[in-house]
Amino acid sequence: MADGADRGPAAGAPGGRAPAQAPERAMWCDERFDFQATFLQCLAKHVPNIYSAEMDPLVEKQEEMVQAAILYPLECYLFGEDPDVFLEKLQQSRTSQLCGKVFKGGETTYSCRDCAVDPTCVLCIDCFQNSIHKNHRYKMHSSTGGGFCDCGDTEAWKAGPLCTKHEAGASGSPKENSGCQLNEEIMEHSRRVFPSVIKYIVDMLIWEEEKELPVELTIREKADNYYCVLFNDEHHSYDHVIYSLQRALGCELGEAQLHTTAIDKEGRRAVKAGHYAACQEAKEEIKRHSENVSQRPLHVEVLHADVMAHQKFALRLGSWLNKLMSYSSDFRQIFCQICLKEETGSEKPCFISKLMLWDARLHKGARKVLHELIFSSFFMEMEYKKLFAVEFVKYYKALQKEYINDDHERVLSVTALSVQMFTVPTLARHLIEEQNVITTITETLLEVLPEYLDKNDKFNFQGYSQDKLNRVYSVIYDLRYVLVSKPAVWTDRLRERFLEGFVSFLRILTCMQGMEEIKRQIGQHIEVDPDWEAAIAIQMQLKNILLMFQEWCACDEELLLRSYRECHKAVMRCSSNGRSREKTVFHLCGHTLESRPYRVSADPVSIHLPLSRTLAGLHVRLSKTGAISRLHEFVSPEEFQVELLVEYPLRCLVLVAQVAAEMWRRNGLSLISQVFYYQDVKCREEMYDKDIIMLQIGASLMDPNQFLLLILQRYELADAFKKIKPTKDQDLIKQYNVLIEEMLQILIYVVGERYVPGISNVTKEDVIMREIIHLLCIEPMAHSAITKSLPENENNETGLENVIDKVATFKKPGVSGHGVYELKDECLKEFNMFFYHYTKTQHSKAEHTQKKRRKQENRDEALPPPPPPDFSPAFSNVVRILNCDVMMHILRTLLQRAVELETHLWTEAMIQMVLHLLSLGLLEEKQQLQKSPEEEVTFDFYHKATRMGSSALNAVNVLMLLEKLKRVPQLEAQKDTVNWILQMFDMVKRLREKSSLATVGAASGSEATKGDESTQDKEKAERKRKAEAARLHRQKIMAQMSALQRNFIETHKLLYENTLESQGKDDAIMEEEIISSAIDYSRIALGPKRGPSVIEKEVLTCILCQEEQEVKLESAAMVLSACVQKSTALTQNRSRILELSGDTLDPLFMHPDLPCGTHTGSCGHVMHAACWQKYFEAMQLNFRQRLHVEQIFDLENGEYLCPLCKSLCNTVIPIVPLQAQKINSEDAEAVAQILSLARWLEIVTARISGYSMKNAKGEKPNLPPFTNKGTGNSALEFHSILSFGVQSSAKYSSSIKEMLILFATTIYRVGLKVAPNEADSRIPMMTWSTCAFTIQCIENLLETEGKPLFGSLQNRQHSGLKALVQFAAAQRTTAPQVLIQKHLIRLLGVLLPNFKGEDTPSLLEVDMFHILVGAVLSFPSLYWEDAVDLQPSSVSSAYNHLYLFHLTTLAHIMQIVISSATESPAAHSSDNSEEAQSAQSFCREVCQYTSGCFSQDIPGWLVWDCVKKGIMPYLRCAALFFHYLMGVSPPEELLQVSEEGQFKALCSYLSLPTNLFLLFHEYQDTVNPLLQRWCTDPVVLSCLKGKSIAIRYPRKRNHLIELPEDYSCLLNQASQFRCPRSSDDEQKHPVLCLFCGAMLCSQNTCCQELVNGEELGACTSHALQCGAGVCMFLKIRECKVVLIEGKTRGCFYPAPYLDEYGETDPGLKRGNPLHLCQERYRKLHLLWQQHCIIEEIARRQETNQIFFGFNWQLL
Repeated sequence: MADGADRGPAAGAPGGRAPAQAPERAMWCDERFDFQATFLQCLAKHVPNIYSAEMDPLVEKQEEMVQAAILYPLECYLFGEDPDVFLEKLQQSRTSQLCGKVFKGGETTYSCRDCAVDPTCVLCIDCFQNSIHKNHRYKMHSSTGGGFCDCGDTEAWKAGPLCTKHEAGASGSPKENSGCQLNEEIMEHSRRVFPSVIKYIVDMLIWEEEKELPVELTIREKADNYYCVLFNDEHHSYDHVIYSLQRALGCELGEAQLHTTAIDKEGRRAVKAGHYAACQEAKEEIKRHSENVSQRPLHVEVLHADVMAHQKFALRLGSWLNKLMSYSSDFRQIFCQICLKEETGSEKPCFISKLMLWDARLHKGARKVLHELIFSSFFMEMEYKKLFAVEFVKYYKALQKEYINDDHERVLSVTALSVQMFTVPTLARHLIEEQNVITTITETLLEVLPEYLDKNDKFNFQGYSQDKLNRVYSVIYDLRYVLVSKPAVWTDRLRERFLEGFVSFLRILTCMQGMEEIKRQIGQHIEVDPDWEAAIAIQMQLKNILLMFQEWCACDEELLLRSYRECHKAVMRCSSNGRSREKTVFHLCGHTLESRPYRVSADPVSIHLPLSRTLAGLHVRLSKTGAISRLHEFVSPEEFQVELLVEYPLRCLVLVAQVAAEMWRRNGLSLISQVFYYQDVKCREEMYDKDIIMLQIGASLMDPNQFLLLILQRYELADAFKKIKPTKDQDLIKQYNVLIEEMLQILIYVVGERYVPGISNVTKEDVIMREIIHLLCIEPMAHSAITKSLPENENNETGLENVIDKVATFKKPGVSGHGVYELKDECLKEFNMFFYHYTKTQHSKAEHTQKKRRKQENRDEALPPPPPPDFSPAFSNVVRILNCDVMMHILRTLLQRAVELETHLWTEAMIQMVLHLLSLGLLEEKQQLQKSPEEEVTFDFYHKATRMGSSALNAVNVLMLLEKLKRVPQLEAQKDTVNWILQMFDMVKRLREKSSLATVGAASGSEATKGDESTQDKEKAERKRKAEAARLHRQKIMAQMSALQRNFIETHKLLYENTLESQGKDDAIMEEEIISSAIDYSRIALGPKRGPSVIEKEVLTCILCQEEQEVKLESAAMVLSACVQKSTALTQNRSRILELSGDTLDPLFMHPDLPCGTHTGSCGHVMHAACWQKYFEAMQLNFRQRLHVEQIFDLENGEYLCPLCKSLCNTVIPIVPLQAQKINSEDAEAVAQILSLARWLEIVTARISGYSMKNAKGEKPNLPPFTNKGTGNSALEFHSILSFGVQSSAKYSSSIKEMLILFATTIYRVGLKVAPNEADSRIPMMTWSTCAFTIQCIENLLETEGKPLFGSLQNRQHSGLKALVQFAAAQRTTAPQVLIQKHLIRLLGVLLPNFKGEDTPSLLEVDMFHILVGAVLSFPSLYWEDAVDLQPSSVSSAYNHLYLFHLTTLAHIMQIVISSATESPAAHSSDNSEEAQSAQSFCREVCQYTSGCFSQDIPGWLVWDCVKKGIMPYLRCAALFFHYLMGVSPPEELLQVSEEGQFKALCSYLSLPTNLFLLFHEYQDTVNPLLQRWCTDPVVLSCLKGKSIAIRYPRKRNHLIELPEDYSCLLNQASQFRCPRSSDDEQKHPVLCLFCGAMLCSQNTCCQELVNGEELGACTSHALQCGAGVCMFLKIRECKVVLIEGKTRGCFYPAPYLDEYGETDPGLKRGNPLHLCQERYRKLHLLWQQHCIIEEIARRQETNQIFFGFNWQLL
């Protein structure tokens, strides 16, 4: 328990509680008293009272009472002074070399690959950050819990054992550390206190009586108070327990959940209190109900209240002791001595052993306290750790058996501590020598698996229990831990003990040798696949242990030979069983083989031969160390019996061949799976590879002809190579062919695979390099893929990093994907097509890749084997099988079959292998000839191959057959290889003919090349000619294409210019100057000089029916698939959630912070409305028929996947064509004379007043006029708005109208989260709002990416925005115009105080762009008359737009000045420009209107600077809006990125002066009253006085939070995270919100929230707040990004952290150091800002349907 928690209540003790306890303390201090009796009396008196309410304990109160009544007096007695003062002194003088931090589940641990002795040596995050290892190659992993930081343990690290924090503890001499030493008095007190405390803890924890207490603790009458206590187990799920409690106790769900959570955390909980009978009844009920749900009942006990209280206090005392241990080494030593002390003359175990033996029966909470106590005491003192380890090994068998029968996880078992002892090298040696630990472990293994032994004493795991086997694996792990570091020095005792352990281990292997034999199924298919997984899993677990045993044996020559003898004996014992049958004789080529009859296809065979394979491993090590020369002393040649040793591995290889030949099809999948693992990287080192080695041992010791005959016989191919005429049965022939291929392949491996240290003189590095070369010959690979394909050693290392740079170059990744290694060119010559670790697929892929490469380099396609290294002396005889008679017979027969075209009797692969074997023979002879004089070389492959066959059938030699082979059309692909072999024959022949070695060496190279040239010249020339012709042909085609392209561009350009000109022309002839001015004009979007709309004829193709249609008002509707979603992508203040529910919310005004907008995005794909409706209905129908399938999309809410790109959509946008609007310049000029802003305002006011009068049925309007002239003729004024030009409204086709209503309703439904209602008055508001918000999002995106405003939008964004703006303009026509007018009046109320209503917000509380969009789109409603449907003409709308825009711009400038230009400048500037002067005079006016609240001292240049920067986003949005509304082309400058040019171009496009303050000057008379009213607004004054804060402009642009560059910093943050709602220190699943940086506690019941009656996890509820349901989190401990949408959807996404190999590491499985990749993080940022998160989730859920099982709601 934490120090703070323990010390807290005692802090006030000296003044408060001490006097009350004085008598008791005095009594304890009196030496005459028996401390133990007094102590127990005190406990008997207080404990039952303190822990009396277990059903509803008040934890803080109990803790206070414990401190006051027991712990404080006890500490006072123990320390002899005030405990706080004493412990503070101890704390300061405390220095320890060992860290000793105990890891909790999920905590990050670090291991150094350069310095750790083995992978179990780990550091906690603090020690790691302060150590030298953070600059080394380290690995990070999540702890499973129960581990221990090894900082300070010198045996755990090759270098840097101490971090800077713990160096002090190691450097101080004993004298310096004397402050930490306790004085004799305290030591004496400890020796009196500790035994009593420890005895009490042990007695209470192992107390079995449910009703009674020990006599010494019983001082009062026993009351009838009992508890029904429920214990934790791993069989029943949470839901099972909740169900059982609800049924049995009749409690509420919430109460049952509380109980269950407590049981899971603590291991037990009182669920009912009362009399004995009531509790007993509850116990029976719980058992009965739990048995209904699960096979076993829950574990329930009825305990007396006092027993429960004392057991609980015993744990509290344990925590108290645990805390004391951390203060002083003396306390630890005294504690350890007492725990280890055995009672004299008693057989009973010591205290610590008692607790260990009882561990499996303790509940979870008690186990945790016990294990922490062991960590903080025994493991912090090396001497006592050793004594503890001895006790542990003494009871090892009992402990493991208890654990295997227990159901708690390994981390909660005392057996999990083995790793802390067995991996310490000196301790492991001591335990082997003194405790015979290897034998103990192996015997334990045999003792816990007796039920899996069959009558032959072989394992058979049919019907095994997975849980039990998982527990057995922990015993195997212990063996691995003991063997993890090899001894440097061998003593006789160590040698004997190890050998004893090895022999004991061989007994396990004997039980596995030949286990689970199988027989080929003939006729009927096997009914049930046998269980094969357990045997393979055990093989995997043992793989590294087998290798470690072999390595240990190889450390010492004597030991190696003795181990070999023992292993050989064991193999012989297992092999003697099948010797009963009579031998049979087999003749071929004049050679005879006598062998026992055995057929793999008919007799039982097993794939499990660990004994034989261990012998093969030891044999190779004998060869490597040279000890093989003494082998005859230990195993006599008569005993050796090599044929018997080879027999079983050979059978296994034949089985694999027969499975490939499909002879075992009827044996089901289990055999195929076993064969797969047999050759897979996880097992092959101790299975397949060793079988090949055993064959090589056989080939080196047997007569080569005999060896080959044995192989032919076991492969059941004796007949295939005799003269017997083959059968006509095609299946049988195919079978024979596959078997021959498989046999030839094995022969290639036996002769050619020499990359094993001991078989040839190679190192481990050479072996790994060769593996990597062959992997990269297939294709370039990622680091992790290579690692997975390489076998791991006992330290989980592959050795990859040491050699990869020698053979490959690294290619960095892009924004997606991963980095790959590419093979260096110089390593390609090492490629061996028949590499024995290739699967069939890899073989053909590698061959194809290499041939393709050679073809591209214009070289021949021959892929001969690389020259192999020489065999070591012990294996030098293996090559003899290449040139023996039987081999020659095999090769000749197969070549002859190919030449004689008996096509069904041979395959190309077979011939390829024959050629490969010929190449190997020739290479071998060539190498031997180059090294030794000709007469010494006995290897005569050349002679044998060129000699004629003896019989008539073989009356041709190999050379002649090869010449004929070149003419076989089916073997065209092998022609180059045949040529290469013929050259090799030629070269060997010449080498044979040379008598002198020196001349051979000199001539061989040059002559060979000459030979090469002569035979290949023609072919090379031919290839070159073809390649050149192909290149010229390609060049010609490319030239033609580029010419066509240029031509098209030119034509198009002319066309384009023509259309522009024709639009600009009114007269037939115009002069150039006029043209240029017209072009200028055409780039203005507002006012009388507005340019023409550029309208192109839109002909679109429906993606569903593929028909084209022109977009017209009167045509049937065409639609774009779209997705409407709520968004917080632009807000800075995420806490400003819309509190109001959708039913009451008024969306007309958007807060300037843009807290939550509605975004509409489209994927840009077009459909006919009718086609889309049919598609959607078909999906609904399909969904109804497949109810059991969970959908990615929610059809109820209109969701569907775009038929083309599968983006998630929930609506469609109708495509409304842009209406061409042309302004007659003369009309515009005329109107300009009359329609000033003042006049326009008068007219608008009059119109609105008129409507108000109509609506108010004759009541007087309350709208005052703008001028003092009076209203004049009100009827005339009411209609005067129409006099500036009207036209009839656009007539939309019924299908377009229908789609307008449908889309508008979706926006309303999604944006407000309400039920659809087509008549709701808020539908138009939502339409304008989504239009404005979407434009703001796109402007924000373009600015963030640094792209120009126009011309850089993606096609989907362009078409979506265009459709959205036109829709927003058209939607008005589907709503009542009176409603639109009401909205308009409310919008204008913000700008024009005359219209201000009660609910009109202040100028500072609205976003001006939303006001602008709403006002512009709703303004045409003022033209509505009862009788006719009118809209403003081009000229009218030009002025309406201009004045509305100017008004909102003035208001926005005012917003900026008040909120952003009020800070005093940092630097002075003497800028005295026109803009600065205008700004200064404007400030004076504002100061005057605000009665001095606004300071006029702010320099004008600063105000202008603020306004210019602050208004840019607004102007950019307005430009986008008016461009898509009117279709006027923007100025060229807006198609580029430039700060200054952009501002001028925007002002020109939007009819603004570049000095914006001139607007105030221009409209002075009209605007001053407005300005005055704006300035006197209470909100404005409150802001200026500093009482409230307004949004500053330009708004801060959103970015994902800043992440640290190094991932371990994030892990560090996570390790310090404490859940705000949980008091325990259990490790949580911290997740980081990438939007706001909040760290949350995910997937934990403590942080679930009830939202609208639904339980939501922390992430889901946070997402509703932070991102309106859409959010992005980083799961820190798993290094995964989680995307969430709503309550039911989410997906995992790669984190933006990469290791040095450019790969992500989900789950930190590889554990490499990770660093932030900015490009990938930027991609995540764009995913958010482009509103593509929902789309990404849908895409990933569709591809990875596995995630349907995940409950996103509770994340």
